[in-house]
Amino acid sequence: MKDVIDVMELQREKTRKNVPIDYKSLDFNNGFTPARFIFECGIKLNGQPLTLATAAVIMHRFFREVDHTNYDCFLIAASSLYLAGKVKDDSLKIRDIINVAHNTLHRGSNPLEIGDEYWNMRDAIVQAELLIMRILKFEVGTIHPHKYLLHYLRSMEGWLGKSQWETIPVARASASFLQDFHHDPSILDYNPRHIAIACISLALQCYGVQLPLIEDADDEAWYNVFVKDLPKDKHWEVMEKIMEVYNREIE
Repeated sequence: MKDVIDVMELQREKTRKNVPIDYKSLDFNNGFTPARFIFECGIKLNGQPLTLATAAVIMHRFFREVDHTNYDCFLIAASSLYLAGKVKDDSLKIRDIINVAHNTLHRGSNPLEIGDEYWNMRDAIVQAELLIMRILKFEVGTIHPHKYLLHYLRSMEGWLGKSQWETIPVARASASFLQDFHHDPSILDYNPRHIAIACISLALQCYGVQLPLIEDADDEAWYNVFVKDLPKDKHWEVMEKIMEVYNREIE
């Protein structure tokens, strides 16, 4: 239980510090770096949550198929964001992606003028997009845990009661866990429905919520209402993977 509570403390520490990251000085082997770059750029671009999640999944899938030492991870991240905008019909203009990506890598720099550097970066993003499509065999659609998370949370609101639901931020914490799990490639290894359940479980444990009509001795039986194929050991495995993300947070 202490590990679960520590997750929330890590989130609070991250919010308090909010120190800009020097991506160029970090090691790709951390695995956290290019996904963190996607989310920072995507938030600056006002991208939709599903667009950013799609970009992270595309990037993780790409690097599973190739040797990452042969590619610029930030170029692939920017191209994944550009491609995800098309997949999710989210208006992310390539000029905006170029300027935001450049400024995120080179803190304090001015927007790129229309010149050789701009056109070289634009061509690189477009070519990388085509490469990603070929490597992934043009299969870039993703079944996200988000829709399951929303469905389960709506059901649980009635289960807990509106008054208690509004006083405990279970929905917000669950969504935060889900977004942060997209920083880790292991999100590709699990069923989206199981990921949604694990995020809710973490939120319930963080806030010490006991669901009505569930016996104390069988505290985890609540999710059998939603999924029938999630053994207890697999459930805890997914939860541990989510918590491990916070241990790999960039200093």
